Amino acid sequence: MALNTSAETPLPVGEVSRLIGGWIDRLGAIWVEGQITQLSRRPGAGVVFLTLRDPSYDISVSVTCYRQVFDAIADVVSEGARVVVHAKPEWYAPRGQLSLRATEIKPVGIGELLVRLEQLKKSLGAEGLFAADRKRPLPFLPQLIGLVCGRASAAERDVLENARRRWPAVRFEVRNTAVQGVNAVSQVVQAVKELDDLPEVDVIVVARGGGSVEDLLPFSDEQLVRAVADCRTPVVSAIGHEPDSPLLDLVADVRASTPTDAAKRIVPDVGEELDRVQALRDRALRTVQGLLDREERGLAHALARPVMERPQRMVDERESEIDALVDRSRRVLRHLLDRADSELSHTRARVVSLSPAATLERGYAVLQRPGGAVVRSPGEVSADQELRARVAEGEFTVRVTE
Repeated sequence: MALNTSAETPLPVGEVSRLIGGWIDRLGAIWVEGQITQLSRRPGAGVVFLTLRDPSYDISVSVTCYRQVFDAIADVVSEGARVVVHAKPEWYAPRGQLSLRATEIKPVGIGELLVRLEQLKKSLGAEGLFAADRKRPLPFLPQLIGLVCGRASAAERDVLENARRRWPAVRFEVRNTAVQGVNAVSQVVQAVKELDDLPEVDVIVVARGGGSVEDLLPFSDEQLVRAVADCRTPVVSAIGHEPDSPLLDLVADVRASTPTDAAKRIVPDVGEELDRVQALRDRALRTVQGLLDREERGLAHALARPVMERPQRMVDERESEIDALVDRSRRVLRHLLDRADSELSHTRARVVSLSPAATLERGYAVLQRPGGAVVRSPGEVSADQELRARVAEGEFTVRVTE
């Protein structure tokens, strides 16, 4: 219930601590799951102290239990193990500290872990985090590769050495983190986010050299899966554990079976690329040579044609044809002129023969009256009328008698 306090009437610290303890005492016993991060078993002490941590949210709480409670599972539980604790919250007033008093501790078995992972897998898959259309292709030749791995680990050495052996100029931005244990999830998530925020990083590799199912639990953590799903940079999962695939393999853009396999996937092999370039150059050379050979054969075939061997032959043939046509045209024109001349001569002869002048040449005369009219009948003239007589050589005047 709310308390009425003010600056003038404050509550003492002890009273506040007592009230908090009273509220916590009213809470019942609960089952809590977490990972043991610190374990203290002093010889002869009747109480065991441990810290229970949630690796996904980086939250811890202290747990105490009687020695006989912990001895029941001491042979199968150690630091880093996941357990389920039946405990009641307690408040230690002198220090103002919350803890859990455990009455029963159960280790989480492999079967239970796998069932929970399967449930998480189905839940995340239903959200579409593992969908194929979310996968992004890797760049052909990344300029800078982000690597998340354990410090001085075999996974780091495998990725660096194999990548540089394949492409000596490759560069890495390495983030060394814990890859198992209570701090693994938070450190790996932070490293992935840091590398994703670097614009020059082209691809991120999360590598570990295998391990047991418990060791690989951080790579199936929901927080890490969502962090990888939110990355703008392509992510390669290189967890070397073939039998059991962590959820990181499903959300990553590319899954590599081992760190060595990841090195082969992220960079091309310089020797293979040089061979491929040489093969392409040889192919291009063969293609160009084939084109040149074909054109040379076509040119040789064209030069072998008679018209190319004797190019003047066409002119000579056309010259002969022109001469023949000129002679033919001259003959035709001469024939036409001769025929026209003959026709003209005949026409002229007919015209001459029918001409009045020709009649006059034969001794005939034409009589004309003074007005110029030709006399055709004796009745057209009278006695003593002067007429003009026209003959072949000229004309003269005549008079009509009876």
